Amino acid sequence: MTSRAKSSLTKHRARKAREGFVRLELNIRKEDAGLVRHVAAALSDPARQAAARLLLRQRFTASPEVNLKALLAAAPLDGINLERGHDTGRDVDL
Repeated sequence: MTSRAKSSLTKHRARKAREGFVRLELNIRKEDAGLVRHVAAALSDPARQAAARLLLRQRFTASPEVNLKALLAAAPLDGINLERGHDTGRDVDL
């Protein structure tokens, strides 16, 4: 690459970095290349970027870990009898 071309490329990449862009290199299957290009285009289109981000985040980001206490608190307990009868145990011969 000539120094002038390299300089233009360096300036272009610096300008994109100032605009908040990052450069990615992906290795994907050939049949997925068009799909990835469409996703990238949707993310860079101001009219579609919010909807595209929301859809991708809902589908591909990991859900936060939920502990057992939170799961039990969120469980539907309607109609379940949670009362226990008094149990005195069993007789044991010593």
